[in-house]
Amino acid sequence: MSKDAAPRAPIIVIPARLGSTRLPGKALADIGGRPMILHVWSHATAAGLGPVAVATDSDEIAAVVRAAGGAVAMTTGAHICGSDRIAEALGLLDPAGRHDAIINLQGDNPSLPQGALGAALDLLAEPSVDIGTLAAPAGPEELDDPNAVKLVGTEISHKRLRALYFTRARAPWGEGPLFKHVGVYAYRRASFERYAALPPSPLELRERLEQLRAMEAGMRIDAAVLDKAGPSVDTGRDLAALRAAIGQEKQ
Repeated sequence: MSKDAAPRAPIIVIPARLGSTRLPGKALADIGGRPMILHVWSHATAAGLGPVAVATDSDEIAAVVRAAGGAVAMTTGAHICGSDRIAEALGLLDPAGRHDAIINLQGDNPSLPQGALGAALDLLAEPSVDIGTLAAPAGPEELDDPNAVKLVGTEISHKRLRALYFTRARAPWGEGPLFKHVGVYAYRRASFERYAALPPSPLELRERLEQLRAMEAGMRIDAAVLDKAGPSVDTGRDLAALRAAIGQEKQ
């Protein structure tokens, strides 16, 4: 593995919209007295990897982020996934291509563990890896939950998987660990530009998982395995559970 292949100037972009199908308005949902988007933005900023911006089509989200001192790229509403929104935002944030890696931090991950973003980025030190992402052991309640995306992969070193597929179904079959995918993507700039130029793929549309577009095009995705991932917020039940957990921590 050559450290010379590792990107040196990443940018973190958080795609956020109000029109979530499963939980409308979740980017501004109150969690412990702050909108969820600010929790995500704060984690990204604290990682210290590079500049952070929120890409959104919402004036409300933009106002909240700017009031907290964050950068915003206003995009159109017509995007099938977060990475497509980021592609538009990059034209505003970095038209000269100064950043050699793009980290897509999805706006429904308000409680990632410390070091998680860096772990995804570090996977790009291997020259053949196009995209680095994260996984964690799936809990019993997540195995058959379509909102908890499963990563099917093969272990290539300690706590590192080469991704073979992503699905909303329980997979793979049989005995052994199952991994939940954590919504972070670290792209090489060239890999991101290739991805963004591709049309939505059949499996991407069928599973509603943007990473399958890259896999169907033959791009390599590796995943760092976390001991535990903070909960993502996909449904009203997830939001209630996270609020309850934060309330308990404050007691």
